[in-house]
Amino acid sequence: MNDQTGDELTFGIEEEFFVVDRDGRLAQADDVVDRAAETGGDNGELQHELTRAQAEIATDVCRTRGEALQRLRELREDLAAAARRQNRRLLPAASPPVSEEGLPDVTPSPRYERIGEHFGATARTSLTCGCHVHVAIPDKETGIQVLGRIRPWLPALLTVTANSAIADGYDTGYRSWRYQQWSRWPSAGPPPRFASLDEYESVVDAWLRSGAILDRGMVYWDARLSEKQPTIEFRIADVAATPEEAVLLGVLARGLVATALADDDPPPDLPNEVLRAHLWRASRDGISGCCPHPRSGDLAPAKAVLADLIEVTSSALESAGDLEFAQEATAQLCAEGCGADRQRRRFAERGRGEDVVDLLAGNP
Repeated sequence: MNDQTGDELTFGIEEEFFVVDRDGRLAQADDVVDRAAETGGDNGELQHELTRAQAEIATDVCRTRGEALQRLRELREDLAAAARRQNRRLLPAASPPVSEEGLPDVTPSPRYERIGEHFGATARTSLTCGCHVHVAIPDKETGIQVLGRIRPWLPALLTVTANSAIADGYDTGYRSWRYQQWSRWPSAGPPPRFASLDEYESVVDAWLRSGAILDRGMVYWDARLSEKQPTIEFRIADVAATPEEAVLLGVLARGLVATALADDDPPPDLPNEVLRAHLWRASRDGISGCCPHPRSGDLAPAKAVLADLIEVTSSALESAGDLEFAQEATAQLCAEGCGADRQRRRFAERGRGEDVVDLLAGNP
């Protein structure tokens, strides 16, 4: 999805969605994806996902945030229009807000069926939708150093698109319930600090030999080296409630990678056990609560941590023409709350997951 031209740092965004019926319950997405691919998809890819109730979009290579925003808007609309033609709706929520009577089937492809059989209920109940950002890197060896430097900021990125407070008809108490659910996979969670590419590969090889993953595509760390492109892939985030919030995530991720590439200092020595605790707190509180600061480990308002992230990456953001956008979009996010905050406010009115679906997917 990404390439790199000269010194230009390209990026791309992938988003996963649920397809729901008019009542807000999970519905079949297969034909929605196929119809959308026939009539649209000129700015990226439309894909099937693990369960038959999910759909995915992936932008083409983007060099500016304007390109990314246009492509996300058009790809979302392609899917939403195809869903409307089938009397269904596209739902940008990271967990299904409405209680379900049963589980959707696994998508009938050899890979997904094998995953479903091997991982059982972990696969069948993984009803989550994420947002992944790919950012170009020169090579995998450099990528290992970049991973080490961006690790401490993953909790701050999680707060930006947290969008799964209401799940299965109740308030979970978390802004990103998806992160808690996704952490059940044996290969999920924060990436360790690796000393070398060989160490990274040795862990992946051990997972393959143990059966904890079935292929290299199942390396589910919150940030990883992409298998298909020369990129760092950020997998930390919920699917964003809006394309604008997804693009904010994208430019912050790109700014982090650019900053890491220019840094000659050793990566911070942050134990994975501590980083896991930081991520738990970020998934609980989102942008409206507290987040451990990556430098001190002390709790601070998440808004302040995000402001420090922008300060740390300001040179890279300004060079890409993204600094003013990042500042303004972050200020708006802090004022209005993340998607999860908006979910929670709507749910508090009547205690109905269906109202949250209407908020995110539009009224029937």
